[in-house]
Amino acid sequence: MPIEFYDVKTRKKVSLGDNQVKKVTYQPKGSGGPRYAVRGEHEGRKLTKFVSKADYDKLTCPEEKA
Repeated sequence: MPIEFYDVKTRKKVSLGDNQVKKVTYQPKGSGGPRYAVRGEHEGRKLTKFVSKADYDKLTCPEEKA
């Protein structure tokens, strides 16, 4: 299942496959629970997309430490 990111530099949407992305959980400082994201790289630029907990759990890609 390809995941769609928005590349800010080129101002275009980019699709990356499951084998090109990793799941990440961020623990923000302050009041708030964890944030769930998917990270990938396209043309040397790192791309991040924040997702819901349900979408995060559905993903089969490997998990990365934040």
